[in-house]
Order: sequence, then structure tokens, then C-alpha cells
Amino acid sequence: MAIPKVMGIETEYGIQVRNQPDFNPILSSLLLINSYETYRSSRVRWDYEAESPLRDARGFEYMEEKEVASKEESRLINLILSNGARFYVDHAHPEYSSPETTNPRDCVIWDRAGERVLNLARQRAEAVSPPEQRIIILKNNTDNKGNSYGTHENYLMDRKVPFARIVQSMTPFFVTRQVFTGAGKVGAENNAEACDYQISQRADFLETEVGLETMHSRPIINTRDEPHADPEKYRRLHVIPGDANMAEISTYLKMGTTAIVLSMVEDDFIDRDLSVDQPVQVFRKVSRDLACRDTIRMKDGRTITAIDLQREFLQYAQKYYKDREHEPWVREVMARWERTLDQLAEDPMQLGRELDWVIKHQLIENYMGKHDLEWNDSRVQMIDLQYHDIRPGRGLYGKLEESEAVERLSTDDEISKAIYDPPKDTRAYFRGMCLQRYADEIVSASWDSVIFDLKEGPLKKIFMLEPLRGTEAHVRQLLTESPTAADLLRNISRPSFGV
Repeated sequence: MAIPKVMGIETEYGIQVRNQPDFNPILSSLLLINSYETYRSSRVRWDYEAESPLRDARGFEYMEEKEVASKEESRLINLILSNGARFYVDHAHPEYSSPETTNPRDCVIWDRAGERVLNLARQRAEAVSPPEQRIIILKNNTDNKGNSYGTHENYLMDRKVPFARIVQSMTPFFVTRQVFTGAGKVGAENNAEACDYQISQRADFLETEVGLETMHSRPIINTRDEPHADPEKYRRLHVIPGDANMAEISTYLKMGTTAIVLSMVEDDFIDRDLSVDQPVQVFRKVSRDLACRDTIRMKDGRTITAIDLQREFLQYAQKYYKDREHEPWVREVMARWERTLDQLAEDPMQLGRELDWVIKHQLIENYMGKHDLEWNDSRVQMIDLQYHDIRPGRGLYGKLEESEAVERLSTDDEISKAIYDPPKDTRAYFRGMCLQRYADEIVSASWDSVIFDLKEGPLKKIFMLEPLRGTEAHVRQLLTESPTAADLLRNISRPSFGV
């Protein structure tokens, strides 16, 4: 039976600095990270020991030399937050990796907490910058100059599932789910076919079907084999073709539907090959079909619309869960999935409160009509970028949210709490609470471990190889009985407390 789908989102944010002639995105990202304040009284570095970004799920490992940050570099470019998240510099971008969650609604909440974290860091960075230099942070996937940066999803999977089965079912799913996950984009990039507007920001930057890379020759299915958990039992499916979503409904559907389909893949429930011909080209074709009515060719010879192919996945899900126990969120996601597909088939523009690409399209069309503009006007492209500006009072999506013009699933109070507190039902709880309680004694941490230095004897490493252990229910008593890190390390060795 499929294992629970622990999930999370990593977002690389776009960054610009106004009135800074020698703008350097790496230095600006460093300033941002190092301006953020957390519970810690000492800087905890990231533990790179267990990272293996060159290991391929197809059974081999690239032998390029892996660059690992020094201790001091790690402290400068990494923060491990008290909510269980990681906030760091990834190449030339500030990146927020959400803590592990067990359901798509929590994923929405802790993903949105990342927006607040970035804004808090921005405010503190601007306080020490010249007054004319304002930092702009964009939750999107392209700078419109040919550069794309990622929003990656992660899902816990059973290691026993053949990777070829994942590729077969997930490729057509990813190619077509953009009809509700796309963030919308003005124009084309990366030498792709010209268009005025398209559904997905990532479509033009996907170039291969399967591969390990994430920065060039980007694949639809990424093969990175880095589980951040017990490698004998688990794999982490690292999903890179998704967009950075502002709309909560798009994020919710993105995470929920993908988790559902992955569960069916694990149980080998999809008994039909739903592969499409030339998936890279089809991904771009679907992205340009704003009416969602064009047909795509399947490998079995059929032609079908993206919506109807999504309906086939939904119908499988409805059969799969008919006689299986499941979490309440599964039924809620399937109902939203079905309703959204029906509305898209009838008229996508009905979803102007729910889906990013529709919300943005209507916003831009209204602006163009008011000012008598064409799609190639630079002001239209500026509206595209401003939609993703996360600064309060500046970003267009934020203004729509303030006027209650878009649908929400979370509350401001939930997001505010999630800035500092971790989810209670994954190992993120233990990681986050250790940072809140014992920061002075922690020298480094990662997704699956925390390393303590009690200043006496060797360093002590606590492994967290099970993502669903270390929850509040599991470690509440342990933490209550451990006022100090020394108490924690002594108590955790008791059989009843093993993390």
C-alpha cells in the first residue's frame, strides 16, 4: 500500500535592487539571508554530509567533484528556521524550502509563510541600505531575459517503486496539470514559438523528458536521487516543471493532485499507458492553449484534450479511493479537481478567483483595454512582473487578495504562526523545536539530522530518517522533560523516546 505523501515546496525567488548600478544578485541575496532574525542566538550551519545531488534514480552517480560550502560559508548562506524550513542562497537567488507537511493545505500555509519570511528579511536589509536602494522580490520563474529559476516540489515515495513506472504515468500528468497550476506568462522565451500569453512560466524552459539537470537541459521528470530520509526505504520525487504560484487554490491543487497520482503509481493502480507523443513539445502546446480545447496525440494513437487527460487521472483516483481508507483532504482535493476541470472545459475565464494564469490574464486584459495597449507593450510585461511582487501594498496579487477578489484557503493568523512554528505532524516539529530551545548547542542540521555540541566530548548527531517521526505527539513529553540539550540527549536514548 502506498506510503503517506509527506510533501514540501522549494521556491527560488527573483531579486532586483532599484537604483543600484552595480547590482549583484548573489551579494543581494546574501544580504537578505543575513538580515533575517530568528530564535537562534548562534548561527547553525547546514550539514551537507548527507547531500548527494549527483546521484541519479536510474542507478548511477555522476563523478563530478561536489562543491561543499566551508563552515563559514555555510553560516553565511544558510539559515535553518524555527518553523523547520531552510532559508538560503541558491546560486543567485534567495530560496525558501518549506518544512515537511502531510497535506496540501498545510503546504499552502508554510509556503506562504516563506513569502512573509522574505518580506521580513527585505525590510531589515533595506534598513541598512541607502534609502534610494529598494529591494524587489518576485515569486515567479523568469526574469524575462532568458533566465528561469525554479519552484520545486518534493514528495516522499516508496523506494521499491520502479522509476520507469513513475516516468510513464507522471510525464503525461505533469504535461497537462498546468491547466490549473500555471502561473501565467506574457510572451515566449528560450527560442520557443511566439505567443502573446501562455499558461505556464516553465513550459518554454523544459527541454528533455527525463534527466538529472535542473539549470539547463531541464527535464519534465527529474532523476535526482536524494531522499533526505532512510535511503533503503524511501525516495524523494523532486518535481521541477511546476510554476511559482501566488494563488492558494493553484498551490493546493498542484500538491494535492500530484500526491494522489503518486499514490496510485506506487500501488500500480493505473493499468493503462497514458503517455503522450513528444511530451516536451506537447507541454509547450498546452501552455499556449488558453481555451483548453486543442487536442494532443497519445502514444496509443488517440487524440485528447489536456482537460480530458486530466479527467482520466481523476477517474482513476475516484476508483482507487472508493474502497480505501484515506485522509479527509483526499476527498476535498478530488472534489475541487473535478469542479475545476468542469469549469475549465466550459470556460477557463470562470476561474478568475482561483487560478493564477486566469487571474493574471484578466488583470492584464483589463489594463490593456483601459490604456489601449497591445500585448508587446513593455507596460504589459511590467504588469506580469508586478503580479508576483510579494511586497505588501506593491504586488498586484496582494492587492487583489486585500480586496477579497481571490479565493483563499488559509488565514493570516495561520500564516503568521507558520513563520516561526513548524508543522506538528512531521519531523519538522522536532527540528524546529530544537532550534527554538537549544540553538546555542546546535552546530549544524539538515533535513534528516541535528548535530549537538555540549562542549564536552564528541559531537552528538540525532538522525531523523523517518519523516513521520519527531511529531508533536511523538516528542512532546521528551521536550517537556528536557529543559537543556544535555537532558535531551540523555532522555532520547530511552526506548520510549527514540526519534
